[in-house]
Amino acid sequence: MMSKNTYLEILKASTKLGLTSFGGPTAHLGYFREEYVNKRKWLDDRTYADLVALCQFLPGPASSQVGISIGMLRGGIVGGVLSWLGFTMPSVVLLILFAMFIASGTFDSGWLSGLKIVAVAIVANALMGMGKSLAPDKPRIAIAVGAAAAVLLWPEVFVQLAVILLAGAAGYLLYRKEEAPEAAKIALGFGKKTGIAAWMLFAVLLIGLPLLRPMVHSVNFAIFDIFYRVGSIVFGGGHVVLPMLEREVVPGFLSADIFLSGYGAAQAVPGPLFTLSAYLGQLMASGTGALIAVFAMFLPSFLLVLGTLPFWAAIRTQKGLQAALKGINAGVVGILLAALYDPVFVSSIHGTADFAIAIAAFSMLVYFKLAPWKVVLATAVLGAAAYGIA
Repeated sequence: MMSKNTYLEILKASTKLGLTSFGGPTAHLGYFREEYVNKRKWLDDRTYADLVALCQFLPGPASSQVGISIGMLRGGIVGGVLSWLGFTMPSVVLLILFAMFIASGTFDSGWLSGLKIVAVAIVANALMGMGKSLAPDKPRIAIAVGAAAAVLLWPEVFVQLAVILLAGAAGYLLYRKEEAPEAAKIALGFGKKTGIAAWMLFAVLLIGLPLLRPMVHSVNFAIFDIFYRVGSIVFGGGHVVLPMLEREVVPGFLSADIFLSGYGAAQAVPGPLFTLSAYLGQLMASGTGALIAVFAMFLPSFLLVLGTLPFWAAIRTQKGLQAALKGINAGVVGILLAALYDPVFVSSIHGTADFAIAIAAFSMLVYFKLAPWKVVLATAVLGAAAYGIA
């Protein structure tokens, strides 16, 4: 039985990270290592590296899943929930407030243009980084290019899922003979039965929600279905959620302009990019919609971590699974490449001024190494200035 002090310690540490972790998933992992490994000594480097590998293996937001995993190691299932709450809630609150501001109709369209344009620079920068690490050789580059072409030619949600599956099959065929690294031993407060139950609940919801949706005429149920499904099948982190969510909510619930403005705003707040769900849920069905969207978006991550941790030592050493993951990650790069064109570029760039602002934002990110939130604010100001000049 964990003490209240342990739970408070977990909540305090994760909330601190939720308030200060700017810069995206890679930066988050650096903050986590400094806080949990170097400062608090909750785990060693080898265990931390293995948790990162686990969360790269699973669909969903890797940094959030690492935080959940560390919370579970420290305080069991309750510890995992508290770790997620602390890391996630600050950005959820900020994005709900931004959505309420947008809905009021008092937000100047020039600022919105800047927030849309900055998405071009941020996705392009993410694509460069992911391409170097996830598609470093010619076979994986070919998988990425093929995935991008397929998604652009057939822009349907099921095509993205098919691309991920085919990329995994290609990775298995190409890399199945490579050795898999050894796994660190992870001490848990729950066992394999709990893991199996979590996997069963994950599967039941993933299959059952879409089947029930035509029979349940409720916006809240539709929100739960959309965000749970997307959170279940997104490989590659927060940026890859963009095209999947866009095809689910635009134009049925909101316009492409409003969608991309939220994506831009999500770059300016700390914490995980998956909290974009709070912004979208707020605009789709007010406060109730925001809470349902956030819960549904992160629930698959929690269930997958809970279900996989007890089996990770065995999974980690399977060469076939590691090989398939290499192909899946390359396919994710292709999906993000397609998203850079549609919806990001085609919805944001409408003339030379827009493109000039996008180049400036990209330069600030890549060459001047400014923090993403600073680039977002600067680009919003540039958009407002350009709109005023026009």
